[in-house]
Amino acid sequence: MSQQTIILPSKPKAVLEEAFKGVYEIDGLVPGYGYTLGNSLRRIILSSLRGAAVTAVKIDGVSHEFSTIEGVTEDVITILLNLKNIRFNLTGEEAQKISLSAKGPKIVTAKDFSSNGAVEVINSDQYICEITGKNSLDVELTIEKGLGFVSRDQHHKQKAEIGTIFLDAIFSPIRRVSYDVEEMRVGDKTNFNRLRMTIETDGSISPREALEQSVATMIEQLAAIISVDSQKIIEEVQSSFSAKVTSEKIESSSQEEESDVDVTDVLKNRIDTIGLSTRTLNALSAANIRTVGGIARKRVEDLLEIDGIGDKGITEIKDALAQFNLSLKD
Repeated sequence: MSQQTIILPSKPKAVLEEAFKGVYEIDGLVPGYGYTLGNSLRRIILSSLRGAAVTAVKIDGVSHEFSTIEGVTEDVITILLNLKNIRFNLTGEEAQKISLSAKGPKIVTAKDFSSNGAVEVINSDQYICEITGKNSLDVELTIEKGLGFVSRDQHHKQKAEIGTIFLDAIFSPIRRVSYDVEEMRVGDKTNFNRLRMTIETDGSISPREALEQSVATMIEQLAAIISVDSQKIIEEVQSSFSAKVTSEKIESSSQEEESDVDVTDVLKNRIDTIGLSTRTLNALSAANIRTVGGIARKRVEDLLEIDGIGDKGITEIKDALAQFNLSLKD
């Protein structure tokens, strides 16, 4: 019997979650879908996540970026490059300004900027410059939110005070993202795809949030094509994502841990992860039964009414449920 439906993949599983890095796996993708989904998500993650960046700098006594500052080791261009490497978390949508006032001799870092309730400095140890003399350095930054890369020419269109130096801004909160696709077994087939996404951020958002937001962006784009309520779908995805993404180590769990599985989580497992044959899997999917809980709520009589399910299929389903100490409804 040929396959009549496209089997849906599993929910994302966190293989690794460190401070700014996350590795997530999606299992059970039909052949080829790993590359389709992986490439799409990667492009969205790189281009379509909002972040905060420095868009303008004002340094007392400096009129342009080709200046030098007496008593400071670095020239202004080097200082600007160091300032661009500072990453921020900006609350709200309005542009914010933060300032720095330092007196030498001193090594100046990002932590020397005055606190602002709307602006959080992520990498406070970022080096800015060294003041070797006894003179002072006063710097004011303008922080804004945006998407992708915005050139200084676009910022320069705005009115600004004399001495303000506009910068190219890279708003993306993503440092790097990559994906790998490997083959895996689903039922009797061994050519299904496992997608592994590796995401590293600047710390202003977590890798999990980056993946979640990219999926939501994709849904919004597709929903616009067919005119459906994307917000409702996104809320369901976010709720499901938060509930389903669980941290796991690459090493296999001990037998004691396996025996302590949460029954609620087991019931949410997809049927394509419990070792059913392709014939049984296709028959259940065609009947819109896609989770272990969906099977456990059925009686033997209900399942026998499904095309493609016979006595052999019932035995197979019972054996699969027995792995989790579950059975069909009486």
